[in-house]
Amino acid sequence: MRTRLFYTAAVVVLLVWSGAGVQFDWSALRDLGNSVQFLTNHWFPMDLTDWRIAIRAMGDTLEMAVFSTLIAVLLAIPLSFLAARSWSPARWIYDGTRFLFNLIRSIPELVLALIFIPTLGLGPMPAVMALIIHNIGVFGKLISELIEEAEEGPQEAVRALGGSRILIALYGILPQITPLLLSQYFYRLEAAIRTCLILGIVGAGGIGQMLYNDFKQFMYQKVTFEVLLIMILVTAVDYLGALVRKRVK
Repeated sequence: MRTRLFYTAAVVVLLVWSGAGVQFDWSALRDLGNSVQFLTNHWFPMDLTDWRIAIRAMGDTLEMAVFSTLIAVLLAIPLSFLAARSWSPARWIYDGTRFLFNLIRSIPELVLALIFIPTLGLGPMPAVMALIIHNIGVFGKLISELIEEAEEGPQEAVRALGGSRILIALYGILPQITPLLLSQYFYRLEAAIRTCLILGIVGAGGIGQMLYNDFKQFMYQKVTFEVLLIMILVTAVDYLGALVRKRVK
């Protein structure tokens, strides 16, 4: 009972402290009608003039997100074994790999893209490199924790048959963590799609750049259609992820 009260009090204190820090004002919500009026007057009806260009840009965004997350997860899987306490061959390798994951995960993708622009120029390449590096850190942390929590039974079975460490990893661990790994992958794919929208600000292309350009020119009716395409894309990825996870289980 005391523990429950302590955690409840801690949550209340955190809410009050953080709310005061951001100057959250409940009374301001009474003016939400202004936002509704702004949407009604300026965002509708949708402008479908550039629908072909928008759909092509949506495809570019999806390609950037898929390529970068696939490369990141493929690179992160072997590195994750070095960052798993139960599998790393030495403590310094474990600490070094965990530090590397923490370091590259802490740098925002926008900053990474800006770093690559002087070398790679404007376009999708800086965005793709930024997404790959950042997601290696994210996937590395997630997969290494899954490896540490993997059950010993399947690993012992492979070991009893004379399997090497590589075979134990391939047949004793990866089959266990695959469903959760797929779940995390599709979540990160959704996040990468949203990040590509932000990276459009620095000339990454895709529908994010169209969104940014139309916002600057106050073409809100075109923005409405672009937001609709983004919603369709994210929803499709979510349903695809659920279908794949269902088949793998």
